[in-house]
Amino acid sequence: MTDVAIVAVAQTDVGEHWSASLRDLGSEVIGQVLDSAAGIRPELMVVANAFGATMSSQSQLGPLLASVSGLHGIETFTVEAGDASGGAALRTAYLAVQSGMVECALVVGVEKATDSIASARVAARNVALDADYEAAHGLTLSAQAGLVMRRYMHEFGVGLDAFEGFSINAHANGRTNPHAMFRNALKPGVFAKAGMVADPVTLFDGAPDADGAAAVLLTRVRNGATANVVIAGSAGASDSLAIHNRKSLLSLEAVQASARSALAQAEATIEQIDLFELHDSFTIASVLAIEGIGLADSGKGWQLAADSGARLRPTGDVPMSTFGGLKARGNPVGATGIYQAVEAYMQLMGLAGENQVPNAEFALIQSIGGLGASAFTHVLRRTD
Repeated sequence: MTDVAIVAVAQTDVGEHWSASLRDLGSEVIGQVLDSAAGIRPELMVVANAFGATMSSQSQLGPLLASVSGLHGIETFTVEAGDASGGAALRTAYLAVQSGMVECALVVGVEKATDSIASARVAARNVALDADYEAAHGLTLSAQAGLVMRRYMHEFGVGLDAFEGFSINAHANGRTNPHAMFRNALKPGVFAKAGMVADPVTLFDGAPDADGAAAVLLTRVRNGATANVVIAGSAGASDSLAIHNRKSLLSLEAVQASARSALAQAEATIEQIDLFELHDSFTIASVLAIEGIGLADSGKGWQLAADSGARLRPTGDVPMSTFGGLKARGNPVGATGIYQAVEAYMQLMGLAGENQVPNAEFALIQSIGGLGASAFTHVLRRTD
């Protein structure tokens, strides 16, 4: 199997970029990543975006970004998989390079969530739910998370405060990430007291939608060549879009299947993974992903967040959300999966500064669309 390496990365700050458009943010990271790639020109550009059409009145981002970034004429298109768009785009580019059809591919994630506010943003986001059986009846992603979280708490006898360690850890790591949207600490005990969004989901539970763009450049590793970071495993899977059609609300089958396949390709066990960038859009999503990838048994994933998330810190035994995750770094939706790849690359290259996981060799990143409708898992490995 041909190795696929990540050879350059770039990212903008995550936040509210009122004065910047999708084209501005996307062209900024494209310029950065190409400048650092020593003259490498990609043959393919895959753009990850979830809600450009509904939030920013803009689709066809591939040719738009190519034309303003000096890549006119390149093969390019946009990939959409809801909140998992970044992971889907990374897998698409990986497959193109790994197959040998292209030598080099550029993956760009970009989103402008602040182009819509309040109820307009909710409506724009709801196109990612089942239109007939969920959105039409007033369900939102936050409400989905509330329903699933309430069921989990009921079945396993868990209190709301058991989840706070995930958010405390994310904010602790976000404080030292210069690109993070939130760099404030959360004190133990405030999680359950925050304003309610969709009972029991609070303001300190869900990740904030944000603007941002990130990019990674992938190339083939030819025989005898060396690369610092390779994508050792890549897999995607799907489940029912509407949560009421699933066998269990508390088992994310797409998460399980994609993680199992990616780990097998990488010839790695879950115990060998040095850091995890999971899709912590809500703390219940973190818990179910932890159980799905095999870090904990069903009903026990929350235990990893004990002691204010001490085990999840970069110096803990299961480092997670090492740059703040979606919760503190912010969630630029379609670009989130690319931010995860950038952050994992920085960890494996020893470029994470105060957020560094010591001696990191393997990283697992995972993007989830909706509340488990689609999942894309990648295992990155340092080779030197």
